[in-house]
Amino acid sequence: MKKPTFSVVIPAHNEEKYIGRCLRAVISAAKYVRPDKVEIIVVANRCSDKTCSVARYYGARVLVNDEKCIAAVRNTGVNAANGEIVVTIDADSLMTKYSLLEIRKLLRSGEFIGGGANPKFDRASLGIAVSSLYVAANLLPVMLKNGGYLSGAMFWFYKRDFDTIGGFDESLVSLEDMDFAKRLKNLGDRRGKRYGTLKRSYVLTSSRKFDQFGDWYLIKNRQLTKRIFTGKDRSAADSFYYDVKR
Repeated sequence: MKKPTFSVVIPAHNEEKYIGRCLRAVISAAKYVRPDKVEIIVVANRCSDKTCSVARYYGARVLVNDEKCIAAVRNTGVNAANGEIVVTIDADSLMTKYSLLEIRKLLRSGEFIGGGANPKFDRASLGIAVSSLYVAANLLPVMLKNGGYLSGAMFWFYKRDFDTIGGFDESLVSLEDMDFAKRLKNLGDRRGKRYGTLKRSYVLTSSRKFDQFGDWYLIKNRQLTKRIFTGKDRSAADSFYYDVKR
């Protein structure tokens, strides 16, 4: 492959049930920006299933980082990226077909430092809706402090700007995405550029956490949720993210 325009980085921990759909969505989106200009990097994290073989089947480059730190896993993939534009998405999520095309347009306009996308769950329920509002309410003070709502779900940025801000903060065991968005926005502010949110495209994300724990789990376990919101509580992060069986 010649030097790609895009590098799509996907962290994956035992994702054999989901990674195929995620990769097919990336391959579909690549058709609108030239498939030979898109490389896919899957960073396998403590995988004991067929995640790696499925990823290779779809043509992804597979790296390994077995740390219990999603920031470090993300950094491994982005640091290895060859593309000038990097997109990060989780293995249980799907980008829509015009995502890469829209990202390229926004970045090449010169108006944006990068940004994120809005997520939509793959199913709806009252419990999921209330839980989402609860999470948003708890994060509102942080968002206001950072200058308002900053979308995540699927980050997009120039690799050189990732290097400038030092990547994802590996001292955080959760909320590394919000911290990254804040620092990327701050870089944009200094350069007179905006932090953007995709308008035509979005991310369809799995509701599997609700499937596993229950749609009202975050409401019933509010103390755990608040501990996760600190970004530094290892035991809370382990119980909700890193030590969850899949």
